[in-house]
Amino acid sequence: MTKTILSSGCSFTFGHELSDDQNGTSPSGKTWAANLSNIVEGNYFSVAKAGSGNSGIARRAFNYLANNKKDIMLLVMWSFSSRYDWAMPRHRLLESSRWISISPWDTESTQQEVKQKLGNSQVQLELWQKRRENLLETGVKPFAEAVYRYAANNYHETYLSWKSILWLQYFLKANNIPYLFTLADNTLFYDVEKPLQEDDTLLTGLYNEMDWNNWFFFGERKMGFNQWATLEGYAYGTTHPLDDSHKQASAMMKDKFLSIYKGGTND
Repeated sequence: MTKTILSSGCSFTFGHELSDDQNGTSPSGKTWAANLSNIVEGNYFSVAKAGSGNSGIARRAFNYLANNKKDIMLLVMWSFSSRYDWAMPRHRLLESSRWISISPWDTESTQQEVKQKLGNSQVQLELWQKRRENLLETGVKPFAEAVYRYAANNYHETYLSWKSILWLQYFLKANNIPYLFTLADNTLFYDVEKPLQEDDTLLTGLYNEMDWNNWFFFGERKMGFNQWATLEGYAYGTTHPLDDSHKQASAMMKDKFLSIYKGGTND
C-alpha cells in the first residue's frame, strides 16, 4: 500500500529559495523530501517551517502523527541546536496562536550579520523585516534578547535537541511508523571535532538511546546536508542550497529510504 510521506524540518525541508518557492507561502515540491516521495509516487505533506529548531520540528511531526497514524512514513531533517521552540502567551501572530521559534538572529547583536547574509535578496530582507515587526508586536523580541543574553548555551541546547529526537523516536517506534532521520549540520553532535556525548553521563545516555539504523548522513562524522552542499560546491541562493543539491541528496538517500519504506530497518 502506498504511504503518505510526511516531512518535518526547517527551511532546508520547507524549500526556501528553490525554483518553485512562492515567497515562503507553501512548501516546495523540489526538496530532498519531496523528491523521495516522488520515487514511490506517494502523497506528500510537509509540516516543515523556516527557522524551526529541533523541539519545534519534533512537535509539529508529533502533532500531525498523533492524529494521523495510518500508512505514513516520516522524513525529518534536524536543524541547528541554537534555535529554541517556545509556547508564549496567546497571540494571533504566533504559530497556532501559541508557538514561536527563536534563533540568535533574533537579537540586536546579530543584525549586521543578518543584513550581510540576506543583502543580495530583497525578498529575504522583506520577510526578515516582517518577522522582526511581528516579534515586537507579540512580545517575543525582549524574551529572545533575554534568552540569548542570560541563558542560552550549547550544552542545554544539545540536551533539548537530543531529548526531542528521542521523544519522537520512541513515539514512532511505539506506533510502528516508519521514519528516516537526517540533519542539516553536524554541530548537532560535535563541538568542532569533539563528540558531544563525551561531555557527561547524561549526554552519553541520551546518545546511546538513539537508533542509528534510521539515520542518513552525508559523510564522515555525521556530516549534514548543508555542510555537504557547501563542500561539494553546489549553488546557493542567499543562505540555502538550490535545486541541484536537493536532487542529488535524494539520489544518495534513495536506497536507505526505500529499505525503510518497504519495512527494512524500522525495528
